[in-house]
Amino acid sequence: MKPIIFFITIVLFPVMSCDSQTTAGMLMQGLTVHSKILARDIRYSIYLPKGYDTGKDDYPVLYLLHGYTDNDLAWVQLGKADKILDQMISAEEIPPLIVVMPDAGTTWYINNFDNSVRYEDFFITEFIPQIESIYRIKKERKSRFVGGLSMGGFGSIVYSFRYPQLFGAVTAFSSAIYTDEQTLAKTEEMWERTEAEVYGPGLKGKDRFTDHFKAYNPLYFVNEMDPSSLNGLRIYLDCGDGDYLFRGNALFELILNEKKIPHEYRVRDGVHNWEYWQMVLPHALRFIFN
Repeated sequence: MKPIIFFITIVLFPVMSCDSQTTAGMLMQGLTVHSKILARDIRYSIYLPKGYDTGKDDYPVLYLLHGYTDNDLAWVQLGKADKILDQMISAEEIPPLIVVMPDAGTTWYINNFDNSVRYEDFFITEFIPQIESIYRIKKERKSRFVGGLSMGGFGSIVYSFRYPQLFGAVTAFSSAIYTDEQTLAKTEEMWERTEAEVYGPGLKGKDRFTDHFKAYNPLYFVNEMDPSSLNGLRIYLDCGDGDYLFRGNALFELILNEKKIPHEYRVRDGVHNWEYWQMVLPHALRFIFN
């Protein structure tokens, strides 16, 4: 049934992502894959480069992750990712690639504290294999990348550092990495609204630093890693100097330096908004294919 479903989806949902059809890739939005782990369908959107529908080539792939409260449409509707890709591919700044944008809701891309929502397991064991069986994607590590902003930057770091054998590069913008001081300063209302479903409800003060919390917080788990396990993973970090997450990103970069983990870290004028992420996406794409 997959070929039939795929064909119908292409007919119903293609959106040309550039004014000139001679340079535009094909954008498909609101597609789904079924997850046995999550027991529901998960939405995703996908960018296919010009020529995909008429050729036979396999392409590198970037899994591009959205931020908290956004969805699979955000990188296109707010970030103009499809237009940026069209322009850079047309100008031969980067080679043609496929970009997959999954909907993660507010899961933080991880398995939650009681394993009742295992989004990480879904992404690694179901989503990537399903996507790479449907589309003509190069399946070797060097051609698979992950990136994202805010919560998606956090998820990108988690995935690439926990599964470095899967990814050739990670690009994380304004990653949602909170210092211990910021975590402690969160009000009970804020914790229950943004963290409880992932790390556990009703946690106050230092009780928030559970083993589960530390297992996913880059400021903790990187200290426990063997740097050699990341050999071959190219790391790109970017954060605005006026971003409220700047301190956590700067501290993470300091830990990478202390662990002698090679990476590129860029700080620019900017805050936590789409204007900034539109600006840095081209830099990240150039880094991936440098």
